[in-house]
Amino acid sequence: LLHLTRLNYKYLSLKKIERQIDGETNIFKKSFRAALNKINAKNLTENETASLIRELKNLLNADDLGRNFHEKFFTGISFDGEIFQLIDFENLDNNIFEVVTELPYQSGSDNFRPDITIFVNGLPLAFVEVKIPDNKQGIQAEHKRMTERFSQEKYRRFVNITALMIFSNNSLYDDEEIVPLEGAFYAASDYEKLFFNRFREEDTKIFERLTPLDEVAEKEILRDTNYLSIFSTAEYETNKNPLTPTNKILTSLLSRERFIFILRYGFAYIENLQAGGITKLQKHVLRYQQIFALFGIKKMLDAGNKRGVIWHTQGSGKTALAFFSVKFLIDYYRQKNFSTQFYFIVDRLELLQQSAEEFRKRGLEVNEIISRENFIETIQRVGNAGTSGKILINVVNIQKFSDESVAVEPKFNVNVQRIYFIDEAHRDYKQGGTFLARLMNSDRAAVMIALTGTPLIGEYKTRDIFGNYIHTYYYNQSIADGYTLRLIHEGIKTEYRLKLRQALDYLEKQIVKGTLDEDKIYSHKNYVAPLVEYIENDFEQSRCLLNDPTIGAMIVCKSSAQAQAVYEEIKNRGKFSAELVLSTVGFSEEELADKRTNFKQGKIDLLVVFQMLLTGFDAPRLKKLYLGRKIKEHNLLQALTRVNRPYKNLRYGYVVDFADIRAEFDRINQAYLQELQKELGDNFDSYKKIFKTQEEILSDLNFAEEKLFQFDTDNAEHFRIQIHDVEDKKILLELRRALEIYKECYNLAEQYGYENLKSRFDADKIFSLAKVVNQRLQLLNLKDALNNAENISALLAAVNDLEFNFRKISEQELSVADDFVKIYRETFKEFGGNTDKEDAEYIALLEELRRILDGNNIEELTAAQMQAQQKIFNALRKKIHDLNAMNSRLTEKYFGDKKFMRLHKRLSTRADFSSPAKLFELLSAMKSAIDDKLLKNSSVADNVAYFLREIERDLYREMKNISVQVSIKTIKAVAELIAQEYFNERNDSA
Repeated sequence: LLHLTRLNYKYLSLKKIERQIDGETNIFKKSFRAALNKINAKNLTENETASLIRELKNLLNADDLGRNFHEKFFTGISFDGEIFQLIDFENLDNNIFEVVTELPYQSGSDNFRPDITIFVNGLPLAFVEVKIPDNKQGIQAEHKRMTERFSQEKYRRFVNITALMIFSNNSLYDDEEIVPLEGAFYAASDYEKLFFNRFREEDTKIFERLTPLDEVAEKEILRDTNYLSIFSTAEYETNKNPLTPTNKILTSLLSRERFIFILRYGFAYIENLQAGGITKLQKHVLRYQQIFALFGIKKMLDAGNKRGVIWHTQGSGKTALAFFSVKFLIDYYRQKNFSTQFYFIVDRLELLQQSAEEFRKRGLEVNEIISRENFIETIQRVGNAGTSGKILINVVNIQKFSDESVAVEPKFNVNVQRIYFIDEAHRDYKQGGTFLARLMNSDRAAVMIALTGTPLIGEYKTRDIFGNYIHTYYYNQSIADGYTLRLIHEGIKTEYRLKLRQALDYLEKQIVKGTLDEDKIYSHKNYVAPLVEYIENDFEQSRCLLNDPTIGAMIVCKSSAQAQAVYEEIKNRGKFSAELVLSTVGFSEEELADKRTNFKQGKIDLLVVFQMLLTGFDAPRLKKLYLGRKIKEHNLLQALTRVNRPYKNLRYGYVVDFADIRAEFDRINQAYLQELQKELGDNFDSYKKIFKTQEEILSDLNFAEEKLFQFDTDNAEHFRIQIHDVEDKKILLELRRALEIYKECYNLAEQYGYENLKSRFDADKIFSLAKVVNQRLQLLNLKDALNNAENISALLAAVNDLEFNFRKISEQELSVADDFVKIYRETFKEFGGNTDKEDAEYIALLEELRRILDGNNIEELTAAQMQAQQKIFNALRKKIHDLNAMNSRLTEKYFGDKKFMRLHKRLSTRADFSSPAKLFELLSAMKSAIDDKLLKNSSVADNVAYFLREIERDLYREMKNISVQVSIKTIKAVAELIAQEYFNERNDSA
């Protein structure tokens, strides 16, 4: 909260504004009205403002992730025949930026309260959840919690109005994590699963532009949140540092200029066609490398240059970057009184189709230029609006450029700026080449932004043709950020290598030299049959070992003839479904599009290709690449990265190498590193190769073998007994990690011949053994929590993590189990929400909970026992709920200060304070007096004896004011209670 005031957000006290909050949208009505009046030069009344909020509420009811609401940022909202702009994107100071804490997102009797809510013009467009470092389950705890909430229809309006979410446990990123646990992340809202993005700031000067901390605002925040006691502590001073992980991401994303930029250009709504013809809507937010690429484009244009190269690795979202750039460049050139036209230039038919599909999914109108005549006519048009009213982008194959494809001056007095995005700019664009000449000649004044993950760096250099690098983002960065995966290189098993070699030897002996070329040898049935047999066996095993039957594979063949033969062999064997994608076979555009879509939707197991789909084809489920031919230079990297997209929680993509590509990969990879270091001066000390090395795999496997050595992994029941005797959770956590590593690397042990490890146990047992370890960990967590009344939050977490497995109930009685689990978890949730754990009534209820649980194994309950237990739990839940409600009401009396709620309860049991009204008057006065002292001199609490004497003096004075007579002994006892509450608060915060 303090840091956001450095970013020029005004802190709001929820106590003062809650009546001005619209409970169904969380719009802050006062600021909403003030901002609209200022931006639109109007004088809206409260009733008119309420009508506008109702209009927005109708939009927020839609099942569209807030797309219609978000669109109103640009079109404005219509009311009474007028258009009202919601945000002023041109004049930052016309907007109102505010922040509040613990604002309830209420739906009926349920709610959640983000730690921090960000208002822009009264609209709650972002929120922040902050946790302490090393919190249980790390940042994934918030990920799980928020995913659960946002999947519920009752919170639909809040999901739709939220543009951006930030989650931080104030830790540095661990770039080795596949599932992020530590760090500060951001996400766009979604109904199903959030994607957590890292942010690595590239403009470090942004941290120098902070406003100095306002001490008045600082004390107001501490007082309002009842944390004045921490004001002078060393821990507090440390965490005020603007360069803590949390404060850095707040600066990067919520600095007013940056946040407005993201609201304006940073979101895409994507319509993905799912199996069964169902369209699923997703909301994407700009990745940080895309933000800085846009800034780089602006810097290039401001300097008067019109050509540059964006070098972003495969999988980092270059097509998405082009989409975001379109909106940005329309506004950039509109300010210069230029109309814009956009062209996305490809060099392959399948890339044209793929790119067109991606742009349409994001809401652009696409003109697929299919003839030279069509292109000549298009390039002489003016404007970027399509027939549907959407923004138009032209997708064109470079082969459609001709000598006649030349832009002409418009007939009317209109300035036109054409922008070319050259996709895969490392191919077919060589100095002196026809394609490049026609491209350059089509419009000498065009802006040309070359997109590539593998620029040419040899005799012909991409940067020599298209200009300097606008922005770079290489493999190591993409892997560290979780946008792409590392790859596992698999040499084929010895016996299959021999089998394939024997097949070749047989063919060569049978064929008279010179009568059959190599192409026909490798497409001969005697070679293709064992090849397909190996691939199918390996693919089947991979699905089993990765525990994922949805992964797909691509087979890259040595020739088109071999591809056809492999496809026919797979089809004849009938084990897996397959599609053949060849340029030499006359597929229509619709058929090729259907093949790509069917594979992405999981309808096809295997894709068989020769040259097509090796670039630009993004299918996250593609996890195995069977490489049957050598591919050179940048084309090799393009092909390998077809399997590097994140998918579920898989850690790697897999390349099965029939062609021995390691030497070529190492050569081209080192060349790119040298290019980066030479041209950009980048420091790559922390660079890690895209392939996981054999040494790293061996280290992982040795770790797994060492941890598993003490346990009987051959006998699952004996293993269960052994695990039941383990009380040390550290041992169990290491064992679980060993089993996870084994699951990932079992197939590698086989490929590289680690027979000593592979033979220790059957891979099929791994999953059941891992489940045994997880169940033991969960029950130990529950025991620990039950034995520690102070740690009821840990008890709640333990219960939420439990996997219920009711083995003794029939299928018809599953609803009983569901009801039981619901009541069970709700009861623990109520215990976890209690704010006075020293209360005698709370302690008695906790003891009652322990008695209920003592000796019961909840997984062994029958349906009848469950129903009986359910009634008991429900009665207990009501009791703790009523106690919590009473605590909440009393806390509200003291302006949200839980310290004084607890003090009130303790003192109300004393005979001296039998009048609740008198006690409230006394404690309210004491709260005000102590808080005033801390505001004036925060170090007053550092001297315990002095602080206590000051409280005693204030108590004596305030008791006299309300005519309460007590002994000196009572005053000292009450003063000690009050002081202890402040000291506890300070220590807890530290």
